[in-house]
Amino acid sequence: MATWTLDPAHSEVQFKVKHLMITTVTGYFRTFDVTAQTEGDDFSNVTELVFTADVDSINTNNDQRDTHLKSPDFFDATNHSQIRFVGKTYEQTGDDTAELQGDLTIRGITKPVTVHVEHGGIVVDPYGQTKAGFTVNGRISRKEFGLNWNAVTEAGSVVVSDEIRLNADIQLVKQ
Repeated sequence: MATWTLDPAHSEVQFKVKHLMITTVTGYFRTFDVTAQTEGDDFSNVTELVFTADVDSINTNNDQRDTHLKSPDFFDATNHSQIRFVGKTYEQTGDDTAELQGDLTIRGITKPVTVHVEHGGIVVDPYGQTKAGFTVNGRISRKEFGLNWNAVTEAGSVVVSDEIRLNADIQLVKQ
């Protein structure tokens, strides 16, 4: 059994959403964590995986928008301070690809989600630490998680799309 923890200096979590249906806005969670348990020293059998992100750490490079995202119109950070994903199954789909299925909780609403994982490999760094790298991609409907705020322009265009694209580059350190 191996325990893996996040290397935050070499990891990032971002999301992308269409604005006015003509451009994409990118946001990040600056504070997040990942822990995993595996049988053996690789990821052929993941027995536990938990990801959390602090809603207050959201950053879209616009303070006014970040404040709005933390408000009850969206994440409601006062009452729901964390986003949480608990992995249920990690199925390899190729030599370096997998599908990770689990339960995602946002605003107290939990839904099953599947994300695609590209495993970059496992290496020993110059300090003797064993590290594993992953790129994770997925899509969710924000409305399924109670993030319902929206507006319509005079021309009838939606201001914020329902689909949110998730992207993460994660480096884990074997403990």
